[in-house]
Amino acid sequence: MKEITIKEVEYLAHKLAKERLSFDEPIPDFASRFPEKLESCLVIPFQKFAGKFPYSTLLDKASILFYLMIKNHPFMNGNKRVAITTLLLLLYKNGKWIYEDQYELYRFTMWIAKSPSTVKDATVQAIKDYLLKTVKDK
Repeated sequence: MKEITIKEVEYLAHKLAKERLSFDEPIPDFASRFPEKLESCLVIPFQKFAGKFPYSTLLDKASILFYLMIKNHPFMNGNKRVAITTLLLLLYKNGKWIYEDQYELYRFTMWIAKSPSTVKDATVQAIKDYLLKTVKDK
């Protein structure tokens, strides 16, 4: 399974979000990010614990990555937009794509952002359920 690097987020996901999803609110330069938060978001889905992957499948990894990119706020602004493009990048690198209306994806992303942190596990499961319905081979 192909992971996402910090350079890929900088050169692809962040750039795409900035160019294509700026709307009325600009996304700050990549250098303004909170490095420890972003690196953590990218590492957690691929970590091993006691020799096993807590997030074993691509959709498990994609679900926790998407959640963390939204909730941990690794950027001063544009976190949801960068989260969407990072999710798309992870799926694309692994031969998958989301086949969903962009406004539905946006609404779902907003729902995640508004979810209380006390229901993290249920929210991550809801993301996985959503991806199971919308992700197909490219």
